[in-house]
Amino acid sequence: MKTMNSQPSSRSSTVRDWVGFVARIILGGTLLVAGIIKATDIDSTIWSVRTYQIVPWDFAAVIGWAMPILEIIVGLMLVLGIATRWSGVLGALAMVVFIIGISSVWARHISLDCGCFGNGGPVGRDWAHTQRAYALDILRDLGLALCGVWLIVRPRTALSVDRWITA
Repeated sequence: MKTMNSQPSSRSSTVRDWVGFVARIILGGTLLVAGIIKATDIDSTIWSVRTYQIVPWDFAAVIGWAMPILEIIVGLMLVLGIATRWSGVLGALAMVVFIIGISSVWARHISLDCGCFGNGGPVGRDWAHTQRAYALDILRDLGLALCGVWLIVRPRTALSVDRWITA
């Protein structure tokens, strides 16, 4: 008679470690690239935040300055595997905030480029095209948020500083 072992097999644990690595690189790399692009043109980033018409005009400048810095920091933490669970939380929360922002302009029929990778703002395209773009942006951010959720649930990943420190 076989006994059930509650521990996952070595192979399945290794696979999950590599899935976590991929989740870290996808979410972290995306945040890092987006943050660097936005940081190279802060005026455009501030304008992009203002076009969402969610926060007061002057506070949009604060967000426009802070967002790329936070994206770069969290992106680096994820890529390197530093405080993986907490950086996964921050990455997932960022995606939820971005989804809320895009959903807000969609619901208010404001046609703009999301500015997710810089150069956002109003666009003169037909509403059907705008709706498709919003749907794709939300699906992308949902997928990225799921990468963050994976890292929250299972922060142990391959090739991470966390793993090196605890070894």
